Amino acid sequence: MSNTNDTERQGSLPREPMPDDVTTGEQLHGSEPIEDPLEQNLTSIAEVEDAKLSRNDELSKSQGRIVLERFMRHRPAMISSAVLILITVVAFTSIGYGPIPGWWGQSYLNAGDVVNGGKPTMSLLPTWLGGSGFQIGEHPFGQDSIGKDYFALVMNGTQKSIIIGVVVGLVSTFIGSIVGAIAGYFRGWVDEVLMRLTDLFIVIPLLVLAAVLGQMAGASSGSIITLALVLGLVTWTGLARLVRGEVLSLREREYVAAAQAMGSKTGRVVFKHLLPNTIGVIVVNATFAIAGAILLESSLSFLGFGVKAPESSLGLLISQYQNAFTSRPWLFWWPGMIIVAIALSVNFLGDGLRDAFDPRQTFRARRRRLSLKIRKEQA
Repeated sequence: MSNTNDTERQGSLPREPMPDDVTTGEQLHGSEPIEDPLEQNLTSIAEVEDAKLSRNDELSKSQGRIVLERFMRHRPAMISSAVLILITVVAFTSIGYGPIPGWWGQSYLNAGDVVNGGKPTMSLLPTWLGGSGFQIGEHPFGQDSIGKDYFALVMNGTQKSIIIGVVVGLVSTFIGSIVGAIAGYFRGWVDEVLMRLTDLFIVIPLLVLAAVLGQMAGASSGSIITLALVLGLVTWTGLARLVRGEVLSLREREYVAAAQAMGSKTGRVVFKHLLPNTIGVIVVNATFAIAGAILLESSLSFLGFGVKAPESSLGLLISQYQNAFTSRPWLFWWPGMIIVAIALSVNFLGDGLRDAFDPRQTFRARRRRLSLKIRKEQA
């Protein structure tokens, strides 16, 4: 009796499947096997990661490309670049430069009859506002007292001022970068000597020093290039201090120690490893140096210590026609507005380059604006 009950109990229990009795996925679903959810998830994750890696490879950019995109997002810098390019192109193509002729029909050397008191013939006011409509005329900037076309004179002065600014910027940038890099790398007595020399140039007022040297350069040659070289020799001090500070920090980096351990010469370490890593500071301050040089040259020429006739510059034009400010103000305003436009454009250009090379400046400015906004809302 007990044996019969045990047999029935065993028959009622689930029987372990034998290998021959296992039902495969092909038997249940035809020829399609059952997909494991874990394997499916792993496959999808791998595909996503591969897609991310390929996307990162496509979006990988060089440092120069990143700086360029940051600069192009800076609207004031882009607008200023367009204005500066427009002024430069018009100045050098209108009256020509050297043996290259220009498209403007008037010459800044030829005098003529004064028409309508020398007033400007250019009109930008439309007729529906009571103006004469848009027209350029024969003398858009007017004429001077002897009948010379003032547009040609202003373009000639703009050429000279831009050349002086660029040459001064290049010379001061070169000297300041070399002096700052050498002082920061060697330190010790070399740093002391170079920094005391820098302090000597800083102590003397820049305008006085530039006036004395500019007068000497003008008396000896009268060339604007000579004046620009002289001004470049006295305007490098600010960049030298900035580059020195950067090099003092960079010289402690591992790649500099590795280059020294491998036997690299001092010149290679300075010019190959240190100065290229200060290029952001150098480029930004070079643009500010150009704007400062144009303003400095204009001040010296206005005071009579800069460009001398027969050469011309924007500052010299303002100096020559300052007495006509009340009777013929256009002779004063046109060169003055060109100076302001160039200086502002170069400064905004420098701001854009600074933000492009050092995005922390932009983040700090945004943080300050956000904190001020929060304070105003709380108040």
